[in-house]
Amino acid sequence: MKFSRLAEQTEASPILAVAAAINARKQQGETIYNLTVGDFDPAIFPIPQALTEAIIRAYRARHTNYPAAAGLPQLREGAASMVNRMCGLDYQADEVIVASGCRPLVYAVYRSLVDAGDTVIYPVPSWNNENYTAMVGARAVAVETTAANHFMPTAEALAPHLKDATLVALCAPQNPTGTLFSKQNLVAICEQVIAENRRRGRQQKPLYVLFDQVYWALTFGTATFHHPAAVCPQIREVAICVDGISKAFAATGVRVGWATGPRAVLQKMSSIIGHIGAWAPKPEQIAAGAFLADRPAVGRHLAQFREQLQARLNEFHAGFMALKGNGYAVDAIAPQAAIYLSVRIAIQNRDRNRTRGAGANQLDGEHAVQEYLLNEAKIGILPFSLFGAKNHHDWFRLSVGTCSQEEIPDVMANLQAALEKLS
Repeated sequence: MKFSRLAEQTEASPILAVAAAINARKQQGETIYNLTVGDFDPAIFPIPQALTEAIIRAYRARHTNYPAAAGLPQLREGAASMVNRMCGLDYQADEVIVASGCRPLVYAVYRSLVDAGDTVIYPVPSWNNENYTAMVGARAVAVETTAANHFMPTAEALAPHLKDATLVALCAPQNPTGTLFSKQNLVAICEQVIAENRRRGRQQKPLYVLFDQVYWALTFGTATFHHPAAVCPQIREVAICVDGISKAFAATGVRVGWATGPRAVLQKMSSIIGHIGAWAPKPEQIAAGAFLADRPAVGRHLAQFREQLQARLNEFHAGFMALKGNGYAVDAIAPQAAIYLSVRIAIQNRDRNRTRGAGANQLDGEHAVQEYLLNEAKIGILPFSLFGAKNHHDWFRLSVGTCSQEEIPDVMANLQAALEKLS
């Protein structure tokens, strides 16, 4: 059969395929710790009760017709209210549009701003930018990051590519790494974009920045999330920030997302979202708007949720540090945000450094390591190569969204046993 070039070039998500294969094995009775998905087990992390009840009330009140194209006013106001009070900003409701989660909004950013042949810059590892870039026929410039910078792109690394670009796609907190921009680095990136647009003048298409910020409310310890519009107000002219309830409120299946940005850009995005029918369901919009405006309820949920996630991430990090201290070829970056831990498991062929667990002659490549850990340790994690990174073969994303606190000692014991077999 013949298909469009877009269909021929677009592949199903390998991340979802891995998760589906693991879940199929679990359904057959196999005990596997699935630490692959950026999702939550509702039995462990339910959405806030107040949000649940508000959704049910909205359905019972029969709010089941089409919502407003750009989103219901109460949700746009609620989203603006939350980001304003928590980030020190002053977004108005008409600087917010709504969609069925963050993905349609990210896609609408690409479709609204990027033409075929334009250049899109994004760091690697990062989530899905290569696919969105391909969907619009753009030229991808993937900027490699380093563990030394917590896998966050620096202003210096981005600078050489800005002159001919249309869009810089950034994510903070970063998926897959669970790390953040420093204030200094974020300001420097924003100032470079502003300087580039000043150079272009009014006759050229500006350089825009997409900030995927869906994890921003899940920040831990001494780490601080810096909103680009708060640290560099001028960037608001070209910055589109995508957010939603999916991560901060464990509501991945409820499908409510929003974007803030320049009104003219949002209007074009809203038109695209309207044509593909990617509205958030009206009852969920009503409920989410009321919940986000309830400052005490949001605060109570986030305080408890962050504590639970941080406890899991800290325990995993401590476990990896203990293994490292005992001579195993592993490492990890201290958790900063989101639901992810960046972990290094250096047991591939080329690592002949005589550290424990590093003599795995049969493990050729990160996918072999992934399969070995799945089959031998019953642990599912994702290599950074699935997020576009070509030079970080030993690094993996570990997610705690489906993990109970009680399981962590078993996970680490299984990992140690698997590493020991390779010694």
